[in-house]
Amino acid sequence: MKTLRLRMLLPIAVFVYVAAPSAARAQAPLEPAQMSSRTVFYLIWRGEPGAEARRANSLLALWDDADFAPVRSAFATGMLNSSGEKANQTKLTREQLQEFAGLLENSFTLGYLSEPGKRSVSSGAASADAKSAWNGMFFVYDLTGKEALLSKAILGLQAQEKEAPRVSQITVGGVAVFKAEGKNSITYWANHGKYGVVAGERSVMEDILSRLDGKVSGGVSLAQSAAYQEAKGNLGSGLLEFFLGIPDLEKLAADSKAGPLQIRPLLAAARLDAVHSVSGHITFEGAKTHVQAAILGDAVAGTPFDIWSSGQASQASLSFVPADAISYTSAQVNLQGIYETVKRVAHAAFPQGQQGNADLIDTIAQQKLGRPVPEALGLFTGEFASMQTSPSMDFTKQVYFFGIRKKPETLKLMRTVFSEQLTSERNEGDITFLKISLGGKQASTGVAQWNFFNLAVTQDMILGAHRIETLREVLLNHAQASANGLATVPQFQAGRAQFPENLSGLSYFDFQKVDWQALKDRWIEEAKKSPVAKTVSTAKNDVPTTAPDWLAQVNPQVFSRHLHYSSSVSWKDAKGIHWDQWLE
Repeated sequence: MKTLRLRMLLPIAVFVYVAAPSAARAQAPLEPAQMSSRTVFYLIWRGEPGAEARRANSLLALWDDADFAPVRSAFATGMLNSSGEKANQTKLTREQLQEFAGLLENSFTLGYLSEPGKRSVSSGAASADAKSAWNGMFFVYDLTGKEALLSKAILGLQAQEKEAPRVSQITVGGVAVFKAEGKNSITYWANHGKYGVVAGERSVMEDILSRLDGKVSGGVSLAQSAAYQEAKGNLGSGLLEFFLGIPDLEKLAADSKAGPLQIRPLLAAARLDAVHSVSGHITFEGAKTHVQAAILGDAVAGTPFDIWSSGQASQASLSFVPADAISYTSAQVNLQGIYETVKRVAHAAFPQGQQGNADLIDTIAQQKLGRPVPEALGLFTGEFASMQTSPSMDFTKQVYFFGIRKKPETLKLMRTVFSEQLTSERNEGDITFLKISLGGKQASTGVAQWNFFNLAVTQDMILGAHRIETLREVLLNHAQASANGLATVPQFQAGRAQFPENLSGLSYFDFQKVDWQALKDRWIEEAKKSPVAKTVSTAKNDVPTTAPDWLAQVNPQVFSRHLHYSSSVSWKDAKGIHWDQWLE
């Protein structure tokens, strides 16, 4: 991890020390219109928003709040101080982390170029570049006002390196470039105008430098590609933006192997060619944060889009959710589509003449289920949902929902699957209660303790919870929730009305209903009960070592001060699968 940090940032810092910064400071990081058509992936960070936008936006205001500092520091520590580092190595202090966080004020572009063609390797005279695997990564950072800070950060990291790379200076496209040769890789870097540029290949460095200078013209850019044009409506704005072109990934894997398996037949069987891109962006719109993403392509039968259901106008599980629920999440998947996709790929994984092995696996599954797999899957609607009604987010109050079609056949299947774990079954009216054993353990007192999960099966739904009392409460309030539940809450209705009628996914979280102090206390208490915590000697008022330090230090009210609610949806159409989320 540390080596990766150094290889990405050392290039810019070293050159800042060696060469004086250029006066040219008008050019922005690479945008799609400037990128090569061979760009497989890019991520654009357009720089930290201004002070006014930060104060107005709920999420950014939370991040900037002084009471959030312990969490902010823990997050930065996790990013910059790898957990794999040795204990005797110097860690960055909180002050240093706060200072270096300023690097995010400037914009950058991170991306990857596919290999243009097979590099020739002459017998006995192959270069180090030709021997190594292709590394098409590139990184362009706006150095404006950050030269000294970046140099300070990188030189500090360099001092901790066990073995510094061998650095030499070369010329690429008329630009002075530094080449760092490590044990297993080579990295190129340059300070060019207002930008620091890092690349994993000499040809990639040359391409990026040419594009920054505007020397590449007349060629097809990424922005002109069919995949980008298809995703264009989901790109071009926002603080953060990303794009991944799937067809290019298929080309990269076309001639590779995974052990004895050829990748090309597996991709063909999965119909990965039907998926064109994955893209998304994050924007700040006043107090709200808006996240949009999509997987686009030819969403027809027999492709990876079969994973998702075409959706439904009203989630069946929503009728069980009361108006005062803290959170609710529902997803609708196409179980038959998933099964068919897995079966096609399984057949392709075996050599010619051995495809029957895939059918053998299917036969074994049928014996375990007591019926053909498609028939068993057909008993479920594909809806999976959960809700939380406890202000302290008590996991025993979490309820899970699984949509079903035929109760008698479903119960028969459950008895077959859970034959050894099913400890009790009883009927109460038209509801069947089941208790499933999750396993046992020996307590410190020598008494065996068992973990159980409780299920309640209605005519169209399976409800699950750790406590039977939780299920009874939900079932008792079902009629009331149907008439005056979460679906009737104006805030929930307003969010739902913005999107298509049929949804394959829906979630809602009301942060204002969370008891943040109780949640903090419960997390700390649970950490104290863990086996690791009991073996560690701690002071009376200390948080046990199994709980993160920030948990003891953070003021829980900082969350209720800034966070109000979050809602998100997903839906499928002929163009692909789409996600849309609002956070305020």
